[in-house]
Amino acid sequence: MGIRALQAVGLDAGGSRTRCVVCLLEEEQIRLVGLGESPSAGWGKGRIADQAAVAESILAALREAEQSSQLSINSAVVGIGGASVRGANCRGIFELGRPREIEQRDVNRVMDRASRVQLQEDRMVLQMFPQDFVVDDHPGHCDPRNMLASRLEANVHLVTASIQEHNCLIGAVNQAHIEVEDTVFEPLAACYAAVLPEDRREGIALADIGAQSTGLAVYYGDSLQLATGLAISGDHFTRDVARGLHVSFEDAALVKQEYGCALAGSTAENSLIEVPTPENRERREAPRRLLNDILEARAEELFEHVKRELARVGMERALLGGIVLTGGGSRLPGMCDMAERVLGCQARNAMVIGIRDWIEDLDELGWATAAGLAMYAGKLKLQADVERQSLGLLGRILR
Repeated sequence: MGIRALQAVGLDAGGSRTRCVVCLLEEEQIRLVGLGESPSAGWGKGRIADQAAVAESILAALREAEQSSQLSINSAVVGIGGASVRGANCRGIFELGRPREIEQRDVNRVMDRASRVQLQEDRMVLQMFPQDFVVDDHPGHCDPRNMLASRLEANVHLVTASIQEHNCLIGAVNQAHIEVEDTVFEPLAACYAAVLPEDRREGIALADIGAQSTGLAVYYGDSLQLATGLAISGDHFTRDVARGLHVSFEDAALVKQEYGCALAGSTAENSLIEVPTPENRERREAPRRLLNDILEARAEELFEHVKRELARVGMERALLGGIVLTGGGSRLPGMCDMAERVLGCQARNAMVIGIRDWIEDLDELGWATAAGLAMYAGKLKLQADVERQSLGLLGRILR
């Protein structure tokens, strides 16, 4: 089958919405041909609580995507997130024995050694990203192949996940009769879709604020510096509103969506909102400033968490490219302003780059992750020839 006929499918099974993006590869370009979306079910606190319900949500999104694209979908690259996903810096060392040219197999060996870390029980390596190579004690090399050396070291960032949660997600996708080509940490997929490679070199972060989980990815100088899940998500905002206004979670979500803002200072003191009440009770009003005070406090806490994670890897003052926000939680007005206030850098919402015929309105609805997963699927398909030459994953990541 030629490249023109290759599908690239991304599946984002989120806690609130399940989204599927279908693209075709045409002469090494990727073009949107179909979309599918369904409400999510079976999730609780960022984890799969009912695998069958998650599978039904996935199946509903896939059916809509197949109808939209007029294609049959058999496999996809799937996103994984949640607070259990964590990243760590690791190092591998390989002695060549005598000075000689570094070959691809030497790079594979040192990368393999870097990945052989002692993981806690129920942990697995999800993805591995090279940061730099040290050639005979000289650091900072991006590609050491063909250099003369007797010793090679690799600094890598390992992204790990819970084996149980990973297997639950794979099982749910398989129950929907779809093969999983690969699993990717969701913020990395969103960054792949919304941030150009040259912008990563200046130092940039991406926060994927989902309903039940928030993920963070940080790049600097072409390499991944941090990938981690955060404890605060969009549902925390909604629960705060529910407690503060004494309404149900569902009503709080509606109030937040209609009247909410992450910056209380922009709200007039005398502005009132109508608070939903049961049918047998009188209509009730509340100060809009109270609502936004609640949302502002939680937004500030979220970005303080981001700030601490940046400080942990020495990146708190290095985001010249700023921070990019995506996910349903990023749609709350004022979130970019709050990010700029807390982090001291520019902030913007994610916009998908590089997919032909992309629908711009989708950028406002949190589709960047699904788009990035489809783009990653396309990358895998284009690298199939390299795979067949037995270079494998470790060789592929340098290309």
